[in-house]
Order: sequence, then structure tokens, then C-alpha cells
Amino acid sequence: MQKPRFLICVLAISCTASIHGQQGSWQNLNTLRPGEQIQVRGIKALKITGAFVNVTDAAISLQAESGTQTIQKPDVRSVKRLRNKHRLRNTLILAGVGAGVGAGIGAAAHHSCPSTQTFCFDIGGRALPAAVGATVGLLGGAAIGAFIPTHETIYSVK
Repeated sequence: MQKPRFLICVLAISCTASIHGQQGSWQNLNTLRPGEQIQVRGIKALKITGAFVNVTDAAISLQAESGTQTIQKPDVRSVKRLRNKHRLRNTLILAGVGAGVGAGIGAAAHHSCPSTQTFCFDIGGRALPAAVGATVGLLGGAAIGAFIPTHETIYSVK
């Protein structure tokens, strides 16, 4: 049973790698529109964020806070388009995951009263701590999901 799952995973990884393998083409930068927010990472740990200006066969230019920057093609490691495209999706997914994990932890943390105890305050049983855990997990997951940015890699060199 393990071998078929392993083969499916290997095939899925190889398919997605071939899809994302097109990021090495400098021509991909022609899809950028002037004014789009981009991030350029250089070979020497240089990271510049700003508005795209233009691209030539030799360099890319962007308007950063410090002024117009032009980075030569051999010095560029990657170019990412900065968008908040999937922020709602990330928020909903992580809110659901957080709620499930929180409910599980809350339910597992519940201890019922032993029969030898004369006075026990156990309102709601296992459901109350599960509901509290789900609420905390939902809020935490939603907050984390809302702040996870989505950046599309346009150009990348290994």
C-alpha cells in the first residue's frame, strides 16, 4: 500500500516541478506592467522592492524608495510579483485548520470528575473546552492566514 502512495507523490512532485520550471526565462518579465509592485533578489543577498519600470535584454529597472534602481541580468536571482491574491483563501483555510486543532486540543485537555470527588464543577463536559479551543484556534488561524502574503515568482535562477 505504501508503494502506490509513494509513486503518486513522486509523480505529483515531478509534474508540479515541470510546471514551475518555466521560471528561468528572462522573457517572463515582459508580462509585468509598469507600476506593478515587484521584489528583485540579487546574487549578493540584495533585495529591492518597488514599482516595476521596464525590462530589457540586459537589465530590469524598478522605482524603489531610494529612487530608480537598475539591476543587470547576471546579478538577478529572482523576481516576484507582489500581490495579495489569495489572502481570503489563506484566511479561511487556516481558520478552519486552527478551529479543528483547537477543538481537538480542548477536548483532549478535558478531565472528567472522578466518582470519589464530592464536589465537581463540570459544566458542558468535553464540549465546552472543545468549543473554547475551537474559537481560539479559529481566531488564531484566521489572523495568521490574513497576514501570509502571496507572491508569484516570475523569474528565478538556481
